[in-house]
Formats: sequence, structure tokens, C-alpha cells
Amino acid sequence: MSTSKHEWQDATLSRVTQRFPERREEFATDSGLDLDTVYTPEDDSSGDYQRAIGYPGEFPYTRGVQPNMYRGRIWTMRQYAGYATAAATNERYRYLLENGQTGLSVAFDLPTQIGYDSDHPLAEGEVGKVGVPICSLADMETLFDGIPLDKVSTSMTINATAAVLLCLYIAAGKRRGVAPEQLSGTLQNDILKEYIARGTYAFPPRPSMRLVVDVFKYCSENVPRWNTISISGYHMREAGATATQELAFTFANAIAYVEAAVAAGLAVDDFAPRLSFFFVAQNNLFEEVAKFRAARRLWARIMRERFGAKDPRSMMLRFHTQTAGVTLTAQQPDNNVIRSTVQALAAVLGGTQSLHVNSRDEALSLPTEESAQLSLRTQQILAHESGAADVVDPLGGSWFVENLTDRLEASAMEYIQRIDRMGGAVTAIEDGFQVHEIGDAAFAHQRSVDDNERIVVGVNQYVTESPPIADLLRVDAAAAAEQVERLQTLRRERDNMAVQTSLDRLGDAARSPDANTIPPMLECVEKYATLGEICDVLRQVFGEYEPSASL
Repeated sequence: MSTSKHEWQDATLSRVTQRFPERREEFATDSGLDLDTVYTPEDDSSGDYQRAIGYPGEFPYTRGVQPNMYRGRIWTMRQYAGYATAAATNERYRYLLENGQTGLSVAFDLPTQIGYDSDHPLAEGEVGKVGVPICSLADMETLFDGIPLDKVSTSMTINATAAVLLCLYIAAGKRRGVAPEQLSGTLQNDILKEYIARGTYAFPPRPSMRLVVDVFKYCSENVPRWNTISISGYHMREAGATATQELAFTFANAIAYVEAAVAAGLAVDDFAPRLSFFFVAQNNLFEEVAKFRAARRLWARIMRERFGAKDPRSMMLRFHTQTAGVTLTAQQPDNNVIRSTVQALAAVLGGTQSLHVNSRDEALSLPTEESAQLSLRTQQILAHESGAADVVDPLGGSWFVENLTDRLEASAMEYIQRIDRMGGAVTAIEDGFQVHEIGDAAFAHQRSVDDNERIVVGVNQYVTESPPIADLLRVDAAAAAEQVERLQTLRRERDNMAVQTSLDRLGDAARSPDANTIPPMLECVEKYATLGEICDVLRQVFGEYEPSASL
């Protein structure tokens, strides 16, 4: 019997591999971390259980932010949805809530994301295609008609125009008799990752950071149950980042937001408890679980050691997870159900606070009601039938998972320190650092698929002909015309003098570096100024962002 791992490798493993070689010379995670054949206590680098792992609900929160996690409350099930019109999307929300969804997640169309009304020339052909068009308070009221805003939490995936959409939501609540302090939900509001990976920006980085901080300030005083930002690694990973880069670039951005808020006079413990995060779950089950555990520990240490946070809530990393859109294939689309299930399981084993599971048809179109229901059922089966929610951090103590957790944290911290030496995330973005790093990782990944080094079932291996999915959801072109007609009717019927007065006040606030833009912006939306009109005022003051040639 072997008494050490090295002895086992020489005495037992080598005899077998000489006769039956392993199927690859090297094994590695998707982030390139090499994988040994087996892990033992000899691979435990933490050395101190209390310091490195600890108990759930206690620093450093490696095992979870709540002591009993899902034994007390199942994660929030959010199925991301939005398309065609506010009225059509409202119907989908009602359908999802009736089928057991416990929170709403709003997808906005591209014009809304970058600050243009539906009748702007640049919006042509894009209205309602990838999300719901929201141009005014009238649209927001329709979107949430009949939905109890004081009982349902809402997540809004919006960044460049996040402040405007938050004001629209607050105003819609007021119209329904729901006070701002009763509203709960999350605003993505993570503009930095737009310059890195996604591209739905409007204004340059530094004035955009001001809008983020204005939201922090306003909500800390007026909307206390609202999560003011969801700092996102998801989109960077979808663009090709590794798990290590997802962690590093997300937390480098988070550090920039915290520093900006502190520089603006906010105390860390006054706003940090409302910061939240958004990660992806990809196919490599164990790496993804380890990534979530490393993320909690890394954030806890950053907040306590770097920013001097005292409130335990400031150190607790709370995050939403979405399964990986980039892994979905048009070929053999039923395989996507299996991929998404594995990814959802990784999120649950990793301790997510809310989850969206992508649908089988999303490589081809927006999901149908049937596909959306199947994705919701996937979550419900994991919650109530799999046993995965019955024990906190069930993979904690696995020598393999603990080793991966340690290595992912260390690799991410090396990147963060590198960005610090550059002058921080904003300077690194302006220099194109993150874009280049992600581009290199995406190229390496695609080359491994093209060279058949990485198997994608149904794409480069196990290829068969499969019939196309019938009855894909298609957005009716007439819906865009109806949206434009409603918008133009609104402009004719509102009090345009009051609208212009409110827009002028917003412009004055934007030009004053000490003013908070949210109160005058809220006045604008309550007068039925449109999203495009508000953003035009901000463009005049802040300018528009144009990527440098180096990007």
C-alpha cells in the first residue's frame, strides 16, 4: 500500500499507464489549469481550514454567504425575458410567474440599451429584436401592468442607460402606489464591462462612472432594498475570457466602482452591502463550482483588507448566475438542454443566489414559451428532486475542488495586481488591455475546437443530421411599427413645455460635477420625457464614446 501520492504514482499508476496510455497527454480546465490524475490531502495548499474555508455565513464566506443556504430558502429563479413590445413581454412575465418563477429579469432591446428611442434612424430593424423596447414611462407602466412591484423583485440588464431605466421603474412604482423604499431588485449598471466585452455603451468611461455613483448615492438614501449594481463577469466570459479572467476583470472593475464611490464621499459600509455580481456557469462543472467559491473568498478579502469594510454584509458576495449562451449550438439543439442542466447544477453547487437557465432554442431565436417553461422546470427539478439543495457547499472538502479554488483565486489575484500596476481598471480599459487578453483567450479556444483538441458534441464530433426546431419565436415586424406609433402619439399628447423644462434642469445638473443627476432625471421621466431625449441631453454634456484604434 502506497504511503504518499508520489509513491502511488510510481508503484501503481505508472504500471497501468504504460499498458493503457491515458487518452490525452495533458488534462486541463477550460482556464488552462493543469489537472492531476487524482487529488489527496497532499494537494491541500490552504493549511488553515478556518482562514481559508471556514463555515457558511462567516468570513471568508468560501462555503456560502448564508449559514444554511438553500435549506432555508431556494435561490431566486429568474428567467430572462423581453421581446416585441411591453404588452407582449408583460404576458410572458405573467406566464412565468404563474409557472413558479420567483423573480423577473428584463431583457431590453438594443436601442434601449444604447439610449435611442424606437423611432430613431439607428433603431431601424432592431426594435424589439433582442429584448423589450422601453422609451417612456408609458412603456414601463405597460411592462409591469398587474404585477405587484412591492412583492416581486426585478432584475434589469441595462448599463449605459441604467440610471434612466431605474428612474422609469421608480416612477412606475409611484404611479401604482408603491413607494421607492418598497421596491426590490437589481440594476446591472456595470458600464465598465461594456467597454471590455459587450459594446452597448453611450458615454465615455469617466462620466459613465459618475452616473453609476449617482445611482449609488440616490438609492442608499431613497431605495434601500435595491441592489445598485450587478458587476458582471458573464459578458466577458461570453466574449471568450477564461474563468480566471472572468474573476480578475470582474473584481478589478468592482474595485474601480468602490474607489469611485469612496472618492465621491460615500462610506464603504453605506453602499457595499447593496453591491451584487453576475457570473456565468459554463460546462466544466468542477472548475465552475471552484470559481464561485474562490469569488466569495476573494471579494471578502478585498473588502476587508483593501477597503477596511467593517459590516459583514459588505464582504458577502451575492451573485446571480446565467448558464452560458456561448455554449449553445444550432446543431443538435436538444443537446443544449443537457449543457444547461450541467451548468445550472454548477451554479447551485457553487451557492448562487439567483439563476437563469438558457433555453434549447436560443442559438436560433428568442425562446418560445414551451422552451422557457422547460428551462424553469430544470431549475425546479434541481431544487426539489436532485438533493443538491439539501446540504450547504456539498463539494467543500473535496481535495480536488479545494485545490482548484485556491489556484483560481491566486491566478485571479495576479491579474488584479497587474491591473493595479497599470493604474486601475479604467486606465487598463482605455489602453485596451482586457480586450486584448480576452481576444487571445477566445482565439485559443476556437483554435482548439477547429483542431478537434476540444470536443463539442454535435459540432466537431458525433455529428448527425437533426431536424430544425419547429415554431421558432419570430418578432413580428408590425410590432415595431406599433411601438413607433405609440411613441409618436405620446409626444403629441404630453405637456412638451414641462418636458423641456425638466430636460433643461437635467442638463444643468449634468454640467455641475457636484450635483446628483438622478433627481432631475426622475422628474424628466415623470413628465414623460423619453429615454432618447434624456440621453441626448447627456450626450451633449458628456460626449459619446469612441473606441481608440488600439481596441
